[in-house]
Amino acid sequence: MYVQTHLILGLVFASILLVIFPQIGLIGFLLIVFSTVLIDVDHYIYYVYKKKDWNLMNAHRWFIKNGESFCSLPRKERSNFYGCLCFLHGFEILLVLLLFTTISKYFLFIFAGFMFHLALDIISQRRYLDRVDKVSLVYDFFKFKKLKSICK
Repeated sequence: MYVQTHLILGLVFASILLVIFPQIGLIGFLLIVFSTVLIDVDHYIYYVYKKKDWNLMNAHRWFIKNGESFCSLPRKERSNFYGCLCFLHGFEILLVLLLFTTISKYFLFIFAGFMFHLALDIISQRRYLDRVDKVSLVYDFFKFKKLKSICK
């Protein structure tokens, strides 16, 4: 799913939460929206690691190109490939954020944004894959060792 889509849906999600729970306030609203989008920083870090290039626009173009390559494959063949290992995409980071809510309520808003983002990713993956990735970092790590990377 593209950054723009996450941003728009994150704004809608945070707005609904703000209407239902006005005590969230502006800071909570913004934390939910930003965390819904900024969780994808792990994609950029993967690009920097893989390509040794810090240019954000190059990273964006690279992921778009690889996504198009992936989607051009027949659906059955897609199961042989993976995109990238995303260390912020999984229940492990959600557990850490839940633990941090004991320190500050603001982590609950970040948790909500991450959780919403991961839910959107799972919905999106069902459209393009016959499997679900990005649920557990540990599981994906071992599963991806058996697959080929689509990212070149």
